[in-house]
Amino acid sequence: MTVPSGRSPALRRAVAALVWLSALGPIGWLVWLAVSGGLGANPIESLQHRTGHYALRLLAFSLAISPLRALTRWGWLVPHRRTLGLAAFGWAITHLLVYVGLDLALDFSQFLEDVIKRRYITVGMLAIALLTPLAITSTQGWIKKLGGKRWNRLHRLVYPAMIAAVAHYLWAVKKDITLPVLYFVIVAVLMGARVLLRRQARQRAHAVTTSAAEASSTR
Repeated sequence: MTVPSGRSPALRRAVAALVWLSALGPIGWLVWLAVSGGLGANPIESLQHRTGHYALRLLAFSLAISPLRALTRWGWLVPHRRTLGLAAFGWAITHLLVYVGLDLALDFSQFLEDVIKRRYITVGMLAIALLTPLAITSTQGWIKKLGGKRWNRLHRLVYPAMIAAVAHYLWAVKKDITLPVLYFVIVAVLMGARVLLRRQARQRAHAVTTSAAEASSTR
């Protein structure tokens, strides 16, 4: 199968439009559902579920950028990873605000009790805690301040954050666990792809170093 070069401006605009639609489109959809009564008999619970789903999907999309870039050689995809990651964080915070602000009516003592006693709330807060430094350090200024290597190490927290988020979803679901299990499979595939890509990069670097050493020894 031939992979497109990715140089087409139309393709880049289409991908950018899809990224922004994925990130911001749910806002309009939720407004429409709220106005039309489409949130059902328990709108607060529906909002909690929907905002959590949006956060998970966007986080999964952001994790897929690196494997997709490796397959297509489309380096211009990289900025979209940050956009999707920040959007995922935004929806995760919205998910939390709906829970604390609407479901618990700002009862912070109840919230703290839930964090301590309910494991799905505990791992959900862990996911948000892991995502917070990634969102804060997502700018070019922070990349320069931390340095490329330290910044990359820090942003590997996205993987345990995703695992915690999926565990939160799995433990929160009481009946049908099909979607949480599907998310776990997606995370496993993406993490496996990441490991494979890093291994290939090390092998290429080793091959280049070996070739350079052999060339210098023959002079």
